[in-house]
Amino acid sequence: MARQIKKVGVLGSGLMGSGIAAHLANASVPVLMLDIAPGGLTDEERAKGLSLEDGAVRNRVVQGGMKNLLKSKPALLMDPGRAALIETGNFEDDWERLRECDWIVEVVVERLDIKQQVFSKVEEIWEPGTIVTSNTSGIALRDMLEGRSEEFRRHFLVTHFFNPVRYMRLLELVAGPDTDQEIIDTVADFGSRVLGKGIVFGKDTPNFVANRIGVFNFAATMSAMVELGYQIDEVDTISGAPLARPKSATFGTADLVGVDTLLHTFRTSREGAPDDEGQAYYTAPDFVQQMQARGALGRKSGFGFFRMDRSGGKKNLQVLDWTTGEYRDRQRPDAPSLKAAKKIHDPGERLKATVNADDRAGVFAWRLIRETLAYSSNRFGEVADTVADIDRAVRWGYSWELGPFEAWDALGVADTVERMKADGSAPAPWVEAMLAAGHSSFYRYGAAGKEMYDPRSEGYIPVDRPAGFLVLDELEKADKVVYQNDSAKLFDLGDGVAGIAFRSRFQPKMNPLDDQMLTGILEGLAHAERNFDALVVHHQGENFSAGANLAGILQAAKAEQWETLDTLIQQFQHATTSLQRASIPVVTAPFGYALGGGAEVTLGGDAIVAHAETYMGLVEVGVGLIPAGGGTLFLLQRFAEAGSKPELDNLGAVKKAFETVAMAKVSTSADHARKLGFLGAGDLVDLNRDRQLASAKSLARALADAGYRRPLPRTFHLPGRAGIATLKMQLHNMHINGWISEFDKVVGTHVANIFCGGDGTIRTAVSEDRILELEREAFISLCGEANTQARIEHMLKTGKPLRN
Repeated sequence: MARQIKKVGVLGSGLMGSGIAAHLANASVPVLMLDIAPGGLTDEERAKGLSLEDGAVRNRVVQGGMKNLLKSKPALLMDPGRAALIETGNFEDDWERLRECDWIVEVVVERLDIKQQVFSKVEEIWEPGTIVTSNTSGIALRDMLEGRSEEFRRHFLVTHFFNPVRYMRLLELVAGPDTDQEIIDTVADFGSRVLGKGIVFGKDTPNFVANRIGVFNFAATMSAMVELGYQIDEVDTISGAPLARPKSATFGTADLVGVDTLLHTFRTSREGAPDDEGQAYYTAPDFVQQMQARGALGRKSGFGFFRMDRSGGKKNLQVLDWTTGEYRDRQRPDAPSLKAAKKIHDPGERLKATVNADDRAGVFAWRLIRETLAYSSNRFGEVADTVADIDRAVRWGYSWELGPFEAWDALGVADTVERMKADGSAPAPWVEAMLAAGHSSFYRYGAAGKEMYDPRSEGYIPVDRPAGFLVLDELEKADKVVYQNDSAKLFDLGDGVAGIAFRSRFQPKMNPLDDQMLTGILEGLAHAERNFDALVVHHQGENFSAGANLAGILQAAKAEQWETLDTLIQQFQHATTSLQRASIPVVTAPFGYALGGGAEVTLGGDAIVAHAETYMGLVEVGVGLIPAGGGTLFLLQRFAEAGSKPELDNLGAVKKAFETVAMAKVSTSADHARKLGFLGAGDLVDLNRDRQLASAKSLARALADAGYRRPLPRTFHLPGRAGIATLKMQLHNMHINGWISEFDKVVGTHVANIFCGGDGTIRTAVSEDRILELEREAFISLCGEANTQARIEHMLKTGKPLRN
């Protein structure tokens, strides 16, 4: 029988300890979080007459950690109610309770002597079978275990989470020479399956995998900036999106992490890896050390490489001029390559265009990429045993779009090596040996799927991943696409289940719905009904769908092409309701943004398997419109009692649905989406994006096997004109209090009219098709409003809603 983890003890309630505890609670795992008992009283405690024996004093530290957890922004808990899964206590009074735990994770201060003391104390109450781990970011495992028994060492490893734990996908596992394989497998499975983490196996080396590469990148960037005479804002503009990295880039990320924390990781690499070729970089420039000395630590101190100037009543982001030590307004470098990069969606092509550019940005980009790629190649075998583990660690731990070897493939390995050598730089010898043997890339697709080059065997081996994952790119390589148009593909997922994936050709990141995508959904569904038992709607991009193609809607509205808009809306409604009315079960699997039309496609299925980080909402009122792809119908189905007797007043349920749409409520997690009514009791939540498609497939197969029958059309008894009057009064009060504008009242009245079933009474039966008709009428009417068109224009231009 597989080892189970049913309860976890967390030792430490600081930033990382509370973050780990919160994420365990997100996964429905009970937690016991302990911290030290104070050795003295605060002035406030003395004033209250408390003593060191009072529980409030003894648990002061851990309760402070709990308080910070609950008020953290971004939120660490997916639902505040999950805090009930976290029990608190202190190291003295509650230590024996650790016997209740199947896994104890240490998250105390990063000092070897303190960690050794903690593990000595843990072993006093430790029982064989209990897993013990450290969340250290770089202290050697072998040093922490000094003096521990052989049996204890067999149950010990490093579990290095990244901050913030809820949002950062990486979990590095570092085992010792004595660690049992069963313990490693148990933690890896639990981390992936239960916590939704991406697992990387590292070695007991300074800063492990992600930080070893990432810290070198930080250090090399700072050194290059000083040497070449660039400025902080200039470097961040280059080293962010143009290099397929986060917008926070280098110095923005450093401010987020903390300048003191960054310098600590520099020291770890400097002292722990004396033969590292980055030694010259690990002593930070003088100006950075001076920043730490004066408390300029980044966001935690309110200023660092950047600061927010709030003088004059406005927020203005300023940047440190490192040559003068003064802050100034941020400037954008005027490099042609950076302007071109903004238009390139593919991260590999964007990187290639930037690195090869013959301008100031291109010079710096090449210097940085050259150094990072060469350094990463030298870390193979030292920090990890596969190029995939190095790539995944950097992608998941630092949110890069491409890991070092993936970036190298995008640039062309042979061309890049020749350019390196021309500069007097060189990669690890195994890279040149790979090229000499006729292998031109680090990754390729083989008969068994995606493969990676293995320098040890001097050939390609399969890229490892947990069993049961489904990857659409690999299915496509295996000729599993059974239908496609320009914007959608239907995959054979196996076991009689099909999967429809829709992707925007023009805006893949936000993936707004267009007519080709809707056509693809309809034709893919028809194909699936003829040839499969069930269907999943999912793709593996950045966001499920952030809405409809607003630019096309605005263009048609300005041209007063009302028939065109009516046809488009009917097609949209037909697509979403066809999913619900299909002859086979349909499971939708949203993730990231599922807004507007994306939410309507999601709600059209028979069941949902949502990723835990799904931000769902019917947000059309923000651009002066209403949901017109069946969104109001789907919410009514969830809130109102279908087929209710005429005398039953449905106003309460209607008001809930009305407020969700009229206030454009968006879930902050899948848990929150359930509270808003977007997810029902039978819908599932998966914390692991990589497993989501396989989970959705399993549910679809189960629905088919259970004897699926398509739902019958429903009839609603809605409040009619009396309900509309009530909701209009609610809108009037909101307007008087300044919560909504005059035009918000106009839009809200249209929403009220739909949810109340139009100008009828509670005894008037309202069909599903009538709700859809009311949607279309309201949508087209609002498209003709000048205020709506102004809102759409503003959203397209700024990405923000206009309150007019």
